[in-house]
Amino acid sequence: MLETVQKIHDESRQGEAIAPASEDTRTYSKKFYIESYGCQMNFNDSEIVASILNQEGFGATRNVEEADLVLLNTCSIREKAEQTVRQRLTEFKKTKKNKPGFLVGVLGCMAERLKAKFLEEEKLVDLVVGPDAYRTLPALIEEAGTGQKAINVLLSREETYGDISPVRLDSNGVTAFVSIMRGCNNMCSFCVVPFTRGRERSRDPYSILAEATDLFERGYREVTLLGQNVDSYYFVDEAKDETVTFALLLEKVAAISPLLRVRFSTSHPKDITDEVLYAMARHENICNYIHLPVQSGSNRILQLMNRTYTREWYMKKIDRIREILPDCALSTDVITGFCTETEEDHQDTMAIMEYAKYELAYMFAYSERPGTLAARRYQDDVPEDVKKRRLAEVVALHRQHSLEGMQKEVGRTCKVLIEGVSKRSDAHYFGRNDQNKVVVFPKENFQKGDYVMVKIDDCTAGTLIGTIVPGPYQN
Repeated sequence: MLETVQKIHDESRQGEAIAPASEDTRTYSKKFYIESYGCQMNFNDSEIVASILNQEGFGATRNVEEADLVLLNTCSIREKAEQTVRQRLTEFKKTKKNKPGFLVGVLGCMAERLKAKFLEEEKLVDLVVGPDAYRTLPALIEEAGTGQKAINVLLSREETYGDISPVRLDSNGVTAFVSIMRGCNNMCSFCVVPFTRGRERSRDPYSILAEATDLFERGYREVTLLGQNVDSYYFVDEAKDETVTFALLLEKVAAISPLLRVRFSTSHPKDITDEVLYAMARHENICNYIHLPVQSGSNRILQLMNRTYTREWYMKKIDRIREILPDCALSTDVITGFCTETEEDHQDTMAIMEYAKYELAYMFAYSERPGTLAARRYQDDVPEDVKKRRLAEVVALHRQHSLEGMQKEVGRTCKVLIEGVSKRSDAHYFGRNDQNKVVVFPKENFQKGDYVMVKIDDCTAGTLIGTIVPGPYQN
C-alpha cells in the first residue's frame, strides 16, 4: 500500500537486486549481486558501488547463484527492513557453506550500528562497509578473501563521491536521481540518519552539472536532485569567489535544457526559501512539486521531535508556497504514535492535513530506532493498537484528499513525460505531469522520453486517465 511507506521508499523495489547496465558490453570474470533497501539515497549509493566494482573487474548479476560477492545495502529507518536484511543474511550464510570463496557484505546505514553482531557474534558476513567508505571496497574485498573480517564504517566530513559516475542500473532511460549532498545536520529525535550517514556536506556544483548534462545527452529527460535536506545545499568555491545555494543550483541544472525536467527531494520546512520558490516560478522545467515533511501537527510533539518549527509556522510556509506557486503540489511525511502522543496531538495532525490537503503522503506508525535521541530520552509509550488506529485514520483522511485532488484534474490538459509502458496494458503509456501525478493514456505515435499533452478524462485516487491531444511537440 503506497500510502504507508516511508519517505522516498518505493515499496515495490525493497530488496531489489540490481541488473547489469544495458549499455555495458564488457565481459567480467567475477560477478557481484546487490540488494538495496530503504530510501532512494541507498539505491543511488548502490549505483556508486557498482561503478567502483566494475573498475575492479566485477560485473553485476541478478542471479545470486553465480555471484562471487553478495552485498546488502541496508536501511535503519524501519524495523521491518532490518528484520528482512537479517533473514537474507541467514539465507546467504547457508550458501557460503557450499561455495568456497563466496563473500557476503553489508553496506549502508545498518553497517555501523550492527557491525559487531554481524561480524563477530552472529558471523553472518565477511565485510561491513559504511556509507562513506565505498572507495575502500576493493581493499576490503581482498582482505575478506584471505579469511579476515574486513570493516570500514568511518564517517567522513568530505566524502561526496562527486567524481564517481554512477552506473545507471534498472533505469528506464528517462528519469534519474542525482545525489547533490550527503549526511544531515538536523538532529530530529526520531531519526538515525545523522549517526549513520554523518554530517552534512555538499557536492561541488560542477560535478553535479556535468552528471546532469551527461544524462540529458544520453536521452534522459528528468533528474531528481537528491539529499537528506536539499534546501541546505551550500557550496563555496573560493577560487572563483562563488557561493552556490540550492536556489542557484536549481537554476543552473534547469538551464542545461528546457527539455530536462528538474525535481528535488527532500525539503526540510525550516530551510526552503523564497529564492527556491521564485526559481521554480521562473523555470517551466522545474516541476511544481515539493515534498515538505510535517511529521506531526502538534506543537508539543514537534518540540519533542526537535523539528524546530511550530504548526503555525508550517502553515504559513504552505501559504507562502501557494502564493508564489499557485499550482504547486505538496507531499509530506507523517508519524503517528510518537512518544507521549495524546488524542489531542493526533487531532492536531488530522487538522493540519485538512489544511494542507496533500497530494501524496508517506505515513507510518512510530517505531523506536536504537541510537536515536528519542530512544535515549523518551519512552515509546503509545500502545501499538493505538498507533495503528491513528495511522488508519490518517491514511483514510489522506485518501480522501488525494481523490479530491485527482478529481480536480479531470477536464484539464497537462504536459506529461512518457516514462514507459503501463503495467496494466501494453496499449498504454504512463508518465507523470508537472505535479508528480501518474497519468495513463493510449500510446499513439510517441515513444518513451517524449513529452505529450494529455487531456484528463477520468481518475482514480492514485492515477489520472486521459488521451493525447494534438499539439506542436518539441521532443
